[in-house]
Amino acid sequence: MQIFSSMREFNHEQVVFINQPEPGLRAIIGIHSTVLGPALGGVRMWPYESEDAALRDVLRLSRGMSYKARRLD
Repeated sequence: MQIFSSMREFNHEQVVFINQPEPGLRAIIGIHSTVLGPALGGVRMWPYESEDAALRDVLRLSRGMSYKARRLD
């Protein structure tokens, strides 16, 4: 998994990985841009084929949320 190159490709500020074995939680949080204010987000629960596929989807979705939430003044 090429985490830093993926972050550069999608121009992300931060990616956070969470692993809590007791409840079985494995999560990835992608923060694309906070230039215009706090980041927006959502949750997708999906059985991805691989960690690479999950990371790519997180990066795509968080970037999409940045564009969806930007102000059009």
